[in-house]
Amino acid sequence: MIRAFSSVVAGLAVAGALLGGVWVLVAPPVHGVVALNRSGQRLHVYLGNEADHFFVSAVMMVGLLTAAAVAAAVLVWQWRRRRGPAMVAALVLGALAAAAAAAAVGAGLARLHYGAVNVAAAPVSPQHRVFYVTEAPTVFFGHAWLQVLATLLLPAAAAALTYAMMVAASAHDDLGVGDGAEPSVPETVG
Repeated sequence: MIRAFSSVVAGLAVAGALLGGVWVLVAPPVHGVVALNRSGQRLHVYLGNEADHFFVSAVMMVGLLTAAAVAAAVLVWQWRRRRGPAMVAALVLGALAAAAAAAAVGAGLARLHYGAVNVAAAPVSPQHRVFYVTEAPTVFFGHAWLQVLATLLLPAAAAALTYAMMVAASAHDDLGVGDGAEPSVPETVG
């Protein structure tokens, strides 16, 4: 059972790392400018509605992770001999590991690809007042610990809910793990 538990957790962690790489390829970057105003102050503003990409990229991360968590719950349910509470725990821990791995890999690769915007070092001058920048997409909805926690827990909750729905739909008291006999029908008194 420990081997099955750890293989589910490890498999989901690896899948999360791969999803972080996929996310970097599909998440939209944010375009903006560093400008020098007439009083000599540097301003950092976003072009049009590009600031919406901060939200869109975080939603894409959560969507990828939730889809993977639901698929993992369905795959683990197919492992008939291992059905039960231990697999739910493995799914939840694996989904948490996947979310953490995806966020770490995604943020790291985005930082490598786009770098960081340094407003103070932007090459603006009175002759060249505007400098265009491209920022990396964001992994989380914000920097508060509750926002980060929500991003990490949502896929785990989706995996647990999917597994629970399959448990509720099972006609077998033993979830079909037993000898394969049909579920017993209670006798009526009459």
